[in-house]
Amino acid sequence: MKKIFTSLLMAAAAVASSPLWAQSVATAGNTDMAAERSRLTAERAAVDKKFEEERFACFKKFAVEGCLEDSRRGKRGALDNIKRQEAIINDAERKRRGAAALDRLDDKSAPQRAQEAGEQRDKALKSQADREQRAADHTTGREAAVAGEAAKREQFENRQKANAEHLAKTAKSRAQAPVEQQQFDDKARKAEAHRAEVEKRNADRTKPRSASLPSPPPP
Repeated sequence: MKKIFTSLLMAAAAVASSPLWAQSVATAGNTDMAAERSRLTAERAAVDKKFEEERFACFKKFAVEGCLEDSRRGKRGALDNIKRQEAIINDAERKRRGAAALDRLDDKSAPQRAQEAGEQRDKALKSQADREQRAADHTTGREAAVAGEAAKREQFENRQKANAEHLAKTAKSRAQAPVEQQQFDDKARKAEAHRAEVEKRNADRTKPRSASLPSPPPP
């Protein structure tokens, strides 16, 4: 059974390492990729099946670990070869898709390509205009914000100045209040004294004169 598995491993390695097979898959346009993938899937299933059979057989032998290690090594080698074949197929499919895309581009008519180029150019110009408009709007908004901040700062400074002037005026008024009160009191006293003097003079003028004393009798 081990010989069968080894033969399968050698066959897979021979296919994967064959330059002619790799070149055929990479360059031939008529290679059936689906069939190749189906073949590799079948080979992978065969490798797994043979590994399980060998693993079961190893447990019947005296050197179980050595037998299992050989079986695992053989499985890894076979799967590595299958992976290399899958990588070659994947690369060939990518190249085939790229070539098909280039063919489709070449098949487009010149007017269609010119139309698409014009549409792309118009789209690029519109994008550029939109970016410039956004930049201009941002600049205008920034200038308006700066002007608004300057106006607010000026209003604040004016309020601060007016408040300081009001406080200074209030302090000055409070400082002058005793002097003004004294001046008011002095004026009031002078006015009262003047009024009393005027009333006294008026009273003296309106007071009736006393009668003359009688003449003494003759001697």
